[in-house]
Amino acid sequence: MNVSKDLAERHYGDLSSKPFFPDLIEYITSGPVVAIALEGKSVVEQGRKIIGATNPLASDPGSIRGMYCIEIGRNIIHGSDSVENAQKELALWFPDGLVDYTPMLHSMIYE
Repeated sequence: MNVSKDLAERHYGDLSSKPFFPDLIEYITSGPVVAIALEGKSVVEQGRKIIGATNPLASDPGSIRGMYCIEIGRNIIHGSDSVENAQKELALWFPDGLVDYTPMLHSMIYE
């Protein structure tokens, strides 16, 4: 999807007073993005491990930011930092809601 300036500003509204805010908005709206919603046990915590630290130079090797990012202002991925923020962000990015889907292997993965 292409991110509108309005969506970007609402998504990063908590950072609007920061000096880097205009650059952040310009960056996220500069090209298409892939928006996904994940669910599962401890998904926020596990997702943050896969994504890596906000500062790519402090990210673990093998994390997305550790492998593909160098500067904070050019992070190529965002992940919610809490379930509460995830719920707010999902409402912004998926205003029509999510697809109700249970994978066939669900019962083989979860007790």
